[in-house]
Parts: sequence; C-alpha cells; structure tokens
Amino acid sequence: MDSENPQEHHSSLADDAQLLLLAASRHDLASLRKLLNTVSAGVQDPETGFTPLHAAIAGADPSQTVPLADEVPNGESVNGDTGEEDGNAGEAAIETVKLLLLNGAIWNDLNKDNETPGCLALRLGLKDIYNIMVDAGVRAEVLLNRLDQYEQLKDQESDDEEDIPGATQRAQDNDESINNNPSIQPPPSQDPQPNQPTYLSSSLSFQPDRILDSSANSVMMSWENDLMSRTASLLAHSPGLRILNIGHGMGIIDTHFQSTSPSTHHIIEAHPSVLAQMREKGWYEKTNVVIHEGRWQDVLPSLIENEEDGSMLFDVIYFDTFAEPYSALRKFFEDFVIGLLDDGGRWGYFNGLGADRQICYDVYGKVVELDLFETGFEVEWMEVEVPDLDGRGEWEGVKRPYWRLKEYRLPVCRFIG
Repeated sequence: MDSENPQEHHSSLADDAQLLLLAASRHDLASLRKLLNTVSAGVQDPETGFTPLHAAIAGADPSQTVPLADEVPNGESVNGDTGEEDGNAGEAAIETVKLLLLNGAIWNDLNKDNETPGCLALRLGLKDIYNIMVDAGVRAEVLLNRLDQYEQLKDQESDDEEDIPGATQRAQDNDESINNNPSIQPPPSQDPQPNQPTYLSSSLSFQPDRILDSSANSVMMSWENDLMSRTASLLAHSPGLRILNIGHGMGIIDTHFQSTSPSTHHIIEAHPSVLAQMREKGWYEKTNVVIHEGRWQDVLPSLIENEEDGSMLFDVIYFDTFAEPYSALRKFFEDFVIGLLDDGGRWGYFNGLGADRQICYDVYGKVVELDLFETGFEVEWMEVEVPDLDGRGEWEGVKRPYWRLKEYRLPVCRFIG
C-alpha cells in the first residue's frame, strides 16, 4: 500500500484548520463537531492570528467580515451573518463559543491585533459572549492556581521553594502568560520583567510624581492619590484605629492613614532606598508609627509569634507591594490577614491585577473574590473613575503602563458574618 505523501498530509491538515475557522465563523455546529474530532480548537489563522473563538465572535456581528487567510477551501465566504442588533449575540454564536471552549479553546489567545477573544467581544459590544469568556478565564485561572498550590506543596516536600509566577501588579506585563504561539507573539523584550529580588536590589529614581526602578518601571505614581484617599477613608473610617500597611512606596496611603489619627500605625517596607526616604521625611520620628524593615514574608511571622493579649491585632490592613505574583497576595490573606485582623476590622489591597486589559482585570477580580470567600472573607467593590492617563502624559518616561482601564475597582474586605 502506498504511503501518504507528507506534503499532502500537511496540506490536508491546513485545509481542515481553515474549514474549522470557517465553520466557527458561520456557527455551523454540525461541521464543527465533526472537524473538532481531528483539528485542535486552538488553531490560528496564519495571517490574522484568529482562533476559532475569534472567528465565532466576529461572525456574531453582521457588520464584520471575518478576516481569515485567502486560502479558504472551496472559496467559501466568511462574512458574519448571524448576529443580533441588541448588544447580544444570537443563540448559534453562543453555542459555538461554548462548544469551542468545551473542546479546549484557550480563553486568552491573542490575534495579531493583540486582542483576546474576550477583547473582541467587548469591542463589538457582545455582552453575553464577553461574560462567557470571563467565566472561562476564571475557570482556567482557578485551575492553574490550584495546580500552582499543588506544585508548591511538592516543592516544599523536596525543599525547592521556587515560585510559579502568575498575574502581577503595577509594572509587570500581565499578558506574559497569554498566547503560547510564537508565530503570533510580539518579539520578546530585551529587558526582563521585574521580580521582587531584582527590584529590591535595584536603584530607584525618586521624582515628584513617581518612583521608577533602574529599568524605568514605575513603582508608584502620584495619579493614584485619589484611589489611596478613598481607600483610606473606607478602611480607616474612624480615629483611633490600629493600622498595618505593607509597602510604603511614595507614602501616599500612609499619609492618608495618618490623617485619620490612628492609635498605632505599623509600616512594613523592604527597599533600602524607600527606607532612606522615610528617614529623611521624618517617618521614623512619628510617635504613633512603627516601621518594620524587611520583606513582609519575613516580618509578619514574627509579629504573629510575638503576639500577646491581642496586642498585634489590627483594625485596618492594607497591602500594596511591587513585582510580586498573585500567589503572594493569596498567601498574604490566607496565612496572615486571617491571624492579624481583629473582629470587625477591614482590609484591602491595590487592585492592579490584569489592569492593562479589561478581560484580565475582570477575570482576576472574580478569582480573588472566590479565593477570599474560601478563606472566610467577603469583599465589597467600589467603582472609582480613572482619568485619561495617556492624555495627561502620565506614562512619558515609563517603560510600560501598568494601568489601561477607565475604572478602578476598590476592594473593602471583611470577615464573613
């Protein structure tokens, strides 16, 4: 029997991939089910980077022409024609998206326009499909975080304490885990992403409106003042409270906390240059301020161990560190907040996870909410409008913006019940 020609086999697979993209754009469920038996739901169009999810979502808008490669088998048309005009997609489009996700389609693959399927749905105003993509992202990230925890347990058993990076806040690029297809990704940066050890050993540039590290990553910026003011007023809602803040930075929120006349105000700060600035500005001389020099991971266990008669319980706790993964925030509230926050106390954190992309921000907001509930906390979100930072030139001289969204979701967390 003659063996199959490898070139013919490759051509057949490529044709099937294009047929899958075409079927997705037309919401042809019967053809999709057949093709998904042999073709991955993660295939991408070579010219546009469209996945079947992108194609299905674009096809839900009748005004869109789905931009697939010219080499579509049989010269089939790929214009979207099944959408509805009420901001929601038709049922066939929704079922197509669900089928693709069920068959392993990736929620955050990027096309060559740097859009995930959810980004595309948001731009087209397809709210129901966008919500489906958010929920898919939550499921995926919860699973990855659970695997992360499992791997950390294995590492602890083998005395290997390497962390698995996740979504991060501020200067980190939250898209670093998005899209594993090298033909679609942008060229890698020659300057590596910051991490905490690199940050703590780097020199800092203190400017009136910002702190930059040695790679021009923004550690903190003055545009956050309104966010910090509102956070402080919601957390420290009356005078005489016991406050703990992790991460001093420019001192914005600590200054707002001081204005509430706390009975005691503990600050944990790890960077030597920030500590030097705190000395220069008189923070060490404030009568109700206690400064702990070092990483919170090293300081907090000693606070808990030395606790006597509730002397180290706090009414307010705030967390705002730089270049740490989400797993660090989760460890903070699972291992430490639960032992340091007094009954009736409130705590919060700088909510910058995924803030350079709306769908990532929405996904991680739900992931955090689930993890908080599992630990025994409830969270109330306050929507705060963010000004046009690009229009104000806030990112001039900054390596990469860490905020791209119009609204900030301010978290206020309490013990359940």
